This record gives sequence, structure tokens and C-alpha cells, in this order.
Amino acid sequence: MVATSGAETLMSTLDDPTLLRGFAYIGGRWIAADGGAAISVTDPATGALIGEVSNLSAAQAGAAVDAAASAFPGWAAALPQERSAVLRRWFDLMLTNREDLARIMTAEQGKPISEARGEIDYAAAFVEFYAEEAKRPNIENVTSHLPDAEVEIWREPVGVAALITPWNFPAAMLTRKAGAALAAGCTVVAHPSAETPFSALALAELAERAGIPPGVFNIATGEAPVIVKPWTKDNRVRALSFTGSTEIGRLLYRQSAETVKRLVLELGGHAPFLLFADTDMHRAVDEAIKAKFATTGQDCLGANRFLIERPVYEEFAAAFAKRAAALTLGPGIEDHDLGPLMNENAVKKQEEHVADALKRGARLLTGGERLKPGSLFLQPTVLTDVPADALIFREETFGPVAAIAPFDTEEEAIRRANDTDYGLVAYLHTDNPRRIYRASRALEFGMVAVNRTKVTGAPVPFGGMKQSGIGREGARFGLEAFTDIKYVCRNWAREVK
Repeated sequence: MVATSGAETLMSTLDDPTLLRGFAYIGGRWIAADGGAAISVTDPATGALIGEVSNLSAAQAGAAVDAAASAFPGWAAALPQERSAVLRRWFDLMLTNREDLARIMTAEQGKPISEARGEIDYAAAFVEFYAEEAKRPNIENVTSHLPDAEVEIWREPVGVAALITPWNFPAAMLTRKAGAALAAGCTVVAHPSAETPFSALALAELAERAGIPPGVFNIATGEAPVIVKPWTKDNRVRALSFTGSTEIGRLLYRQSAETVKRLVLELGGHAPFLLFADTDMHRAVDEAIKAKFATTGQDCLGANRFLIERPVYEEFAAAFAKRAAALTLGPGIEDHDLGPLMNENAVKKQEEHVADALKRGARLLTGGERLKPGSLFLQPTVLTDVPADALIFREETFGPVAAIAPFDTEEEAIRRANDTDYGLVAYLHTDNPRRIYRASRALEFGMVAVNRTKVTGAPVPFGGMKQSGIGREGARFGLEAFTDIKYVCRNWAREVK
């Protein structure tokens, strides 16, 4: 890494400054890019340069696959207990270095330090979970349908797995994918977002210390089209897991078709928040604030459309806007409620959605402006009476802007909630048990949170319906994309006398 004043400042806050790595990690070695090419990483809260990371070439991206392919036979043949032990050591090191990992994340991503600590815990939980799953038997005996035959079903690792992770959860999205792939016996080539690469590189440093063999876990930093496109064309890469926008997911789907890869695509969301008049209003407002403003709204699980039953519509809007207006903004390291947005384009999208909604007749209850001109801090914003044709009701906003509209019947609420190409998560607030059942079944979303916001975790399957993606991450289901099923049917050999 090229030394900068920003890097020196960040390193001075770390108990272990060697976790701040700027080189890519391939085949067990830290490498610079061809010609010394580098990408600058800045702090979104201040604009200060944190440091630079290797900007690898396409040839170096191919070298990462070479390393992973060479390491695959040995890692796949390792005893499950051996893979489990390495993952467990990685988990322990993540918790030991929790504060440093959180500080690195806050510096490059901007989220409040308390949220960053929570993400490290979340990320570590996937490694712990898959350390245990690695030891589970992968052979299933099936009652034979043929005379004198024995039938078994095996799960075997598919090979090299390519993992492409986003900037909003730079640690957890990597371990959720890598934990499952490594537990299954696959080797990994990973590409972190160029905006938040230091978190992934710190995890690679800890993976090396944990004893993950050279070539088993590789981090290729650089520009996504340069790094990832060769992987989509490479037959040795048998699985590809991506978290990001639906637009890029479609592109990777097309590029991967020629080599018929296993795909896990965790794509966009457009979450509805349905509130019925029979619910506890105080609890609902608390959960609504969490659902909208966690990670400064930069979360595919973030509530985007608030649909409120008309008898309590004004009460909810007023209470929600009051709570939103009281949220603090500032640098994540100071642990404000909201940090900066990731970049200028993210802020402009919020401003465009607000302007469009107001033009179509929505009311602005609070917020709507930057903290100061030119900054990436946007005030928490609440819009009411938002019409159905407003952009914010049609597109994922991915920021701290809440759009609220009333409904009159349960059927209308479900219809409007489902009126989207996305289907990741829905939030439902009602105390009527029959309605909970009806609505949970009718909502076309992969996950439904009832009277709460937090539902994710290592033991549960994460993923959506429709254009929110393909496959599931977490739980035992998270292993499926990284394993092939082999059916073996054999006759008993003639007894040898």
C-alpha cells in the first residue's frame, strides 16, 4: 500500500496496524499490480484519502484462478474436521480483532462504528456456523429400488468459486459466501468493491494466520469489469456468487451462461412496510426507524415503501417524522445515528427521488437536504402522500428517504406491496394472527418480518424471489451452490472365498 496521511492516521488507531493491507492476496502471497497500478480509497465522511490498493490486470485475475485451481484438489480432499478447524481459528481471530476490523470498515464505508462492530459479529457468525457445517456427514443412504443394489447420494465440492461482494457490507457479504464455499471444500477467488477493499484484505490477513493454505482463499482487487469478466468465461470457475444490483446481476447471468456456472445472485430489493391499525404503534415506529435508517438506508433490506392503514396514517407519519428528524448525522467514527452516503451518485439519486415525489404531489415532513453543500451527508427524509407512480415507489432508493402512503383494505395493501419486480423482504405489522398468516402467505417475498425488523443470521436462508435473485445464502442451503450431487448405485461384489 502506498503510504498516505490518511492511512497513517487510520493505522495509528489500530491495535494491529498490519491488518491494513494494500496488496492483493493471491496464492498465499501479497502482490502488487502489473506496473504498480493502484486504486485510491477515500473516507466518504471527509473525502480524505485512506490509501491505495493494487489495481490488478486481467492476466492477474486469471492467475488468481490458477492458484485456486491448483489448491482445489488438496483442499477438497482434506478431512472435514481439518477444514472446520481452520474456519474456527478464522472465526476466533475475527473476534479477537473486532475493534480493528470495525475501524477499518468505518473509515472506508462510513457506517457508524457501532454498526461496523455489529457487522463484524455478523460476519464472524457465518464463519462459525460453516465451521460446524463442514463436519456434517455429506453422504445420504437411500432405500434401494433395485435388487442387490446399494444406493448412496454424495455431495462433492464443485471446484473454484468466484465471489463478488458489495461496498455496503464489505465483511459480512464476504464471509457469508466464503464460509459456505470453504466448508464445502471449494477454493475461492473473491473480488471486493473497489470502494471498500480494505475490509476484505484484513480478513485475508486473518485467514492466512488461521492456516488457510495458499491458493485456497484469494482476494483480487481492482476494477470489477477487468477482474470479474475473465472469471465468468473461465471453465475452472464452477460457481459464482454475487451481491449487488439487479442490473449487474443480469449482466453476470448472461456472461456466465456460456460456461453454465452455478449462480447465487443476491440482487436489489424494494421492501414494503405494511402497518395495520390493530398493531402496537410505539413498537411499529421503533421498528420502522430501524428498517429505514440502518446503514444510512444503504441496505437491500431497507424499507422503501411505507403502506399505512388509513385510520392510523397521520399518527404514524407524524411520530415517524419526529423520530427521523431527531437522528444525528456525522462521521461514523463518532458513532452518530447516520453516516455519509457512499458517493456523490448515491446522494444525487436521493435528491432526484425527493424532487420527483414532490413534483407529483407528495408532502415533505422533514429532511430533504444535504447536511452542508457538497457533503455526502443527507438529512433523514420523510415524504407522505406519495403517489404510486413516483420514482421512489418504483425504484430502490438505497438511502435515508422514506416514502409513506395510505391504504384502506388488506387486499389493497398486499396488491400494492407485491406490485414490484423485486421480492427480497417485506415488513408486516399487525397483531391479528389470522392476518399474519394470510399476509405472510400472500406476500411475494423471500423473507417476511412480522412485528420486527432484524430477521437475518447465519442459521437462516437469505434470498429473494422474482428479480431479487437466485439461490439462498446462509443456513445449510448456503452450501448447495458450492456442491454437486453425485448418485452412486452399486451391486455387491461377489464374495471372495
